[in-house]
Amino acid sequence: MNNQDNGQWAIVELFGHQRIAGRVSEQTIGGCAFVRVDVPAFEAAGNQPSTQAFTKLYGQGAIYAMSFVDEPTAKMVGRQLRVQPIDTYELRRALQDLPALGASAQGDMYDSDDDRPF
Repeated sequence: MNNQDNGQWAIVELFGHQRIAGRVSEQTIGGCAFVRVDVPAFEAAGNQPSTQAFTKLYGQGAIYAMSFVDEPTAKMVGRQLRVQPIDTYELRRALQDLPALGASAQGDMYDSDDDRPF
């Protein structure tokens, strides 16, 4: 894939029997090349919730196959897959763990006088 193009629409098959659909391009970070997948937002449909647009980067070892398709096809598959940027289970667990940090730990994270990154 050319670094100068704006990407192409594709269905990306990942190891672990996962799929994602969106606009794919190449992105380099820290000298390492990644496949960038920009997933569009989807409106709620029936009992399926709406999803927000997001971007994911994948290393070459994570990708099993890539099928290049037109935009309507990629969006149709993406609408069916309803991939979320963060797994619902992970988010629920993170929210449950938040009170365990305690007020002092939370205060330390947001202390504007602290030069350390949180």
